[in-house]
Amino acid sequence: MIRFGRQAISWGNGLIYTPMDFFNPFDPAAIDKEYKPGDDMLYGQYLQKNGNDLQAVWVIRRNNNGDVSSDVDSITIKYHGFAGGNEFDLLLAEHYDDKILGLGGITDISDAIWRGDITLSDTRTGNITSLVTSLSYSWMLRGHNVSAVVEYFYNGFGQSNGDYSPAALAQNTALLKRLQRGELYTLGRHYLAVSAMIEMTPLWLLTPNIFINANDGSYLAQLVSNYDLKQEWRLLTALSVPVGATGSEYGGIVTGKQLSTGINLFAQLARYF
Repeated sequence: MIRFGRQAISWGNGLIYTPMDFFNPFDPAAIDKEYKPGDDMLYGQYLQKNGNDLQAVWVIRRNNNGDVSSDVDSITIKYHGFAGGNEFDLLLAEHYDDKILGLGGITDISDAIWRGDITLSDTRTGNITSLVTSLSYSWMLRGHNVSAVVEYFYNGFGQSNGDYSPAALAQNTALLKRLQRGELYTLGRHYLAVSAMIEMTPLWLLTPNIFINANDGSYLAQLVSNYDLKQEWRLLTALSVPVGATGSEYGGIVTGKQLSTGINLFAQLARYF
């Protein structure tokens, strides 16, 4: 199968943080994830009889002068396979100035699912490693279905000293490039995320989330509600509360003035037809 045009793909085994999905990942704290913008690309997939598959992607971009250039494109090959009851991913990519090697997998531990990815990026400033690993588990709690995940993310491009001032960030050009391209949404190195989807009723899902910057102790607490009002109507709401000391990622970066998002309320009423 070969397709050409604007397409959206999602790679990697991270449920919240996705280092192997470097084309157009969602913000980990994004609430509405129904639509993904995508990129202009040539996409190919070869499916083997045993269920394994090989995917290849060539993302075409224009440079700052508006010209199509190989200096800013992405050429990626990913192999997804099965080994008994386990799954694995192997990735090779040339992405902008970087060469990327990725390895990921999914396996079960008792009744839980363990998944993760690790990437090694050969950049102009050296080799950078990023990884994500998570454990997910589902159970019944007082008659309600609950599905929870605990995920750790190591951002090799992040600030190692917890200094997020504009002057310090300006020295980390590798991080700034990825923030500007929408490949990363985190400033630090170590993150822990916990999420639990609770089925309050068959039509109402309640999901508390917390995203913790383990370097500075700041965090973003979030409560998402997804309610099917009628057959064609859905109400999606969320309350997000950043907490942290001044100068921390979620507490507010200081640039002469303190920059902080503050408490945020999101509401969306959607009709499907």
